Amino acid sequence: MTAAPPRSSAGDAPPQPEALADAWLTLFNTVTLPFYWRGFEPVRGQPETTRLLRTAEWFKAHDVTVKGHPLLWHTLAPEWLLGLDDAEVEAVIRNRIRREVTAFTGAVDQWDAINEAVILPVFTAEENAVTRLAQRKGRIAMIQLAFEEARAANPGSRLVLNDFDLSEDYERLIEECLAAGIRIDALGLQTHMHQGYRGEERVWNVLERFSRFGLPLQLTETTLLSGELMPREIVDLNDYVVESWPSTPEGEVRQADEIVRHYRNVVAHPAVESLTYWGITDHGAWLGAPAGLLRRDGTRKPAYDALRALIRDEWWYPRTQLRTDAAGGVTVHGFAGSYRISTPYGTEEVELSPGRTVSTVIVGA
Repeated sequence: MTAAPPRSSAGDAPPQPEALADAWLTLFNTVTLPFYWRGFEPVRGQPETTRLLRTAEWFKAHDVTVKGHPLLWHTLAPEWLLGLDDAEVEAVIRNRIRREVTAFTGAVDQWDAINEAVILPVFTAEENAVTRLAQRKGRIAMIQLAFEEARAANPGSRLVLNDFDLSEDYERLIEECLAAGIRIDALGLQTHMHQGYRGEERVWNVLERFSRFGLPLQLTETTLLSGELMPREIVDLNDYVVESWPSTPEGEVRQADEIVRHYRNVVAHPAVESLTYWGITDHGAWLGAPAGLLRRDGTRKPAYDALRALIRDEWWYPRTQLRTDAAGGVTVHGFAGSYRISTPYGTEEVELSPGRTVSTVIVGA
């Protein structure tokens, strides 16, 4: 899903939903749905729960794990919050978190509890009530608020601390959160690479630094461009505005090479539990960038085919016939995930979890 409204030109139509769904389900088994508060509840008391719940349930029915993003974020906070005093703002935030987590329990059980908290108290690009409240309460109190309300609404939910700032500032924030007793289930690391692929060594070093906390790592927002790169001197990616940002043949070749290298590198790290590619098509892509695996018209770029070959042809465990041993069991070596084992006596599904490289299952008698 995209993190900002699309920059579309007149007559620019999105790909057909059926083709898009087929292309998406071929590659991915986890989706991040947008709960940006300003768009989700543009009028106070009128959230778009029904629409997004229907979407979440569609993905769930297709065996896709659904994650909500985010429960609390200073950016895209609703403008109607500005008319409330700080006590009212806090009460509304708490209610918003409880409401969404409760309504979506069973369909969405994983959330970015709070997004980009490193800059939360000092964010001044636009006036918003969340930053104003954070300046009074402090970052840790805001993070604690988000995690505690979400946990209370659904004790079984998995809650993620997510940020684009991969510097020591984020590491210190994590340390402060853990010292305050905040239970974090996973750490989110954003990797929007609009200025070029950061390279295996640099990405691996980031993973090593954040793995020291002993928490699963989620690469939550990954992008690689198939067109002209954003100039390196741009500090805030949101400051780069162009009328047109097309995908190019040379850029598409580069993107295909880089996406395979990036996936191989990230999946190899034992602390990583997921990698989310941020938007499958150029249509509606964040900042209007050519970051999708499909072009604006829905046709596949080389990066899509390269990633499909990596996941489906190389990594995917193919349909395989095995003979049971004397005890009626088989040994399976593979990636963590779900496996279906069928015998004349019935079918069993087994879950291989990280760290368990072998599982023995006896089916039937």
